[in-house]
Amino acid sequence: MNFREIFTKDRQKVKNIIKLVTKEENEDLEQEVFLKAYKNKEKYKEQGKFTNWLTTITYNVSRDYLKSAKKRYEVPNEDENVVINIRDRKRNPEEAFLQRERQIRITAAINALNKKYREVIILSEIENMSYEDISKKLGCPVGTVKSRIYNAKKELFNILKDLIQD
Repeated sequence: MNFREIFTKDRQKVKNIIKLVTKEENEDLEQEVFLKAYKNKEKYKEQGKFTNWLTTITYNVSRDYLKSAKKRYEVPNEDENVVINIRDRKRNPEEAFLQRERQIRITAAINALNKKYREVIILSEIENMSYEDISKKLGCPVGTVKSRIYNAKKELFNILKDLIQD
């Protein structure tokens, strides 16, 4: 397992997942992901793809970061005479945390799709590729791409109904 190759090959994917989950670019989290992967490389079992293992690490690191960020913004009891300096934000920390948790659920739902649906959703919705570009990349007709995207969105709707109704 050559980590220089892995870092070069998977760095953009790790960056995208971190940005998707945390809504910010964070090089410290990227570094933490690759450090954890390197330190735990003996725990990786060659049964699945290494990229999937690295993706799991990335999601976990991102979620841990969000949880620690929520703790930083919790208000102490009124008994404590502490003045807190919180940056002015459009949303309060609880709303931001809930939004991130929602994003994590959406990401998990996308990952639960079968491979054909997952790849077209990622290419169209996350990487903003056109139907034609996806068609060329996957080597299938544009109509097939459109059909897969439609079916993937239908499956996502069924998985995430409760989020949509909130």
